[in-house]
Amino acid sequence: MKNIFRFLSRHIGAVIAILLLLVVQAYCELALPGYTSDLLNVGLQQGGIEDAVLETVRQDSLATLELFMPQSDVEVIEQAYGEPDEQGIRALSGDADTAAVNGILLMPECMVYQMSANPKTEISLEQIEQKEQLLAQMEEAIAGMGDVPDTYLNQIATGYVTQEYEAQGVDMDALRSGYLWSVGGKMLFVSLIMLASSALVGLLAAVTSAKVGQNLREGIYGKVMSFTNAEMERFSTASLITRSTNDIQQIQMVVVMLLRMVAYAPILAVGGILKVIDTGSEMSWIIVLAVVVLSASVGILMGIAYPKFKKMQSLVDRLNLVSRELLTGIMPIRAFSREKHEEQRFDKANRDLYETQLFTNRAMSFMMPIMMFVMNAISVLIVWVGAKYVDLGTVQVGDLTAFITYAMVIVMSFLIISFVAIMLPRAGVAADRIAEVLDMEVTLKDTDEVEDEKVANAAGKITFSDVSFKYPGADECAVEHISFTAEPGKTTAIIGSTGCGKSTVLNLIPRFYDVTEGAVLLDDVDIRKISQKRLRELLGYVPQKGMLFSGTVETNLKYAGEDITDEDMKEAASIAQAEEFISSKPKGYDTVIAQSGTNVSGGQRQRLAIARAIARHPKVFLFDDSFSALDYKTDLALRNALAKKTQDATVIIVAQRIATILHADQIVVLDDGKIAGIGTHSELLRTCKTYQEIASSQLSEAELSESMEGGTV
Repeated sequence: MKNIFRFLSRHIGAVIAILLLLVVQAYCELALPGYTSDLLNVGLQQGGIEDAVLETVRQDSLATLELFMPQSDVEVIEQAYGEPDEQGIRALSGDADTAAVNGILLMPECMVYQMSANPKTEISLEQIEQKEQLLAQMEEAIAGMGDVPDTYLNQIATGYVTQEYEAQGVDMDALRSGYLWSVGGKMLFVSLIMLASSALVGLLAAVTSAKVGQNLREGIYGKVMSFTNAEMERFSTASLITRSTNDIQQIQMVVVMLLRMVAYAPILAVGGILKVIDTGSEMSWIIVLAVVVLSASVGILMGIAYPKFKKMQSLVDRLNLVSRELLTGIMPIRAFSREKHEEQRFDKANRDLYETQLFTNRAMSFMMPIMMFVMNAISVLIVWVGAKYVDLGTVQVGDLTAFITYAMVIVMSFLIISFVAIMLPRAGVAADRIAEVLDMEVTLKDTDEVEDEKVANAAGKITFSDVSFKYPGADECAVEHISFTAEPGKTTAIIGSTGCGKSTVLNLIPRFYDVTEGAVLLDDVDIRKISQKRLRELLGYVPQKGMLFSGTVETNLKYAGEDITDEDMKEAASIAQAEEFISSKPKGYDTVIAQSGTNVSGGQRQRLAIARAIARHPKVFLFDDSFSALDYKTDLALRNALAKKTQDATVIIVAQRIATILHADQIVVLDDGKIAGIGTHSELLRTCKTYQEIASSQLSEAELSESMEGGTV
């Protein structure tokens, strides 16, 4: 989870805005049950009268109430109400302290209302001689009522207010309707604010999630582009594809839920708990019980499912790997009649993923029934316990309804968290896998102080100075003590048996790997002191497998840069002997090239790869067995045309066929990672046993004799 928050940290502004909007939304949602309670308690039960404050009161009624007040309270009430009008009615002053007035009138109104409702109790000014006697009666009555809650007293007081208003001729139906419309309007206004907040949160969450996914894809792409072969070997291609697609999709979905639901749930739950506490209800223990049960249930289920979620992502990698091998290797699979075997491999990978997903789904399927059971059980428990308090008069029906709503809000918050918790473990694993790629330490870096200016006008001389190289994790060197110089205007060939280190030597020049010992120099400058960008700008590299990209012939030939003109492209195609087959296509250079160049032959693919390197006009040409798919006629024509183009450039060729390198100015023979000989073709035939063995396997006796005599083939 920490990596998910780490990815979100770049969008802290949006996250803060979302949290503020969620607070507003939660405040509005938690306000609605209170308004509902007011509608029931005040609007319906109390006729729209909220408290004991009398907006207008008859002089006689006020005098009766004052009989039940200490003298200090009488003075406050006299100041709060103005002079009586012609009908003897006094109105509450606009600047009066309504809270103080309510506190003073509450008990007197209750006493008068209760005494007037008791036929045995007679209250009249004519029968009262001393105020102290009435106060004594009031104290005796209060003692008889016991510990009465404020809600009960408020209902009694509003009953008195209702009687007083009716006596004044106030339209109680209009009063009730006005209150209901007022509260209903507030509920509508709050609902609209909640709706707007929810819509904005959804929009910001979606945008933030999309940006997180975009940044992660860019980050992974940029990181992988900086990987050397050593780092690439740490991750399979299938795994990197899964991480940059499936894993990022998992994170995007969870980010939306985190910002929209998970962040909202605790805000709502805490607000609901505070509202419950604010009611001072004796049923708060029910909420505590629900929270404990829900937390324990979620914790147990997540403890069971999390290890399987972690395993699931590696199984997705495995399935992608098998699928990729099946799709790319369909021809050899058919050629060796291994369809059944590959079906079994795929079925095993598919079934392993299926069984793991089935286990996690079964485990998490318990989540919803448990949540619904707890929710319903809490509702029943609240109604059962609350009914007793309603019967005793300590809780009003509206308050009970609000309490049930708050309880459901709290339970729903946990339900939301538990729902998202189904996806959180898998997303957490996905985030860890992405972080593993992003945090991978790249072994090959540019130095802090590059010396690019020294190769600003590079000639292209390549020097291997006692170079040794060991692959990461290997015990022995792949090549060792390699020393030779490739001069501009000359062709240097590297030949040897399979696995002797030819491609390894070539891959050290563009710094696909860094040497273990010694140094590779470009114009006498260590290539480790040249920035990778500048170094590779000087090179024209053609790999063993002619890799083409989806697009057209033109986009592939101009792949090296936007500065390549149409003339450069056509010249390169002509030199690479690709002009003929390109022209034969109906669309010419606009011919579509499929992914990996699968819609052209191997020889055509190789010639296009060679043309792509030539079009760049590099200072150093690197051909890694790049002529193997060409027939001898095309090979000869290409090399003759290339020789004219590369008169000022350094050419290094790795080859298996001697016919390709017969005219090389210098041939480096490798045997088991070491140099077995350096010289021209004829020199090596006389002096190098390893080269002689290679030549004897490829050339006829007549060709060998002619070559040893210094002739040409």
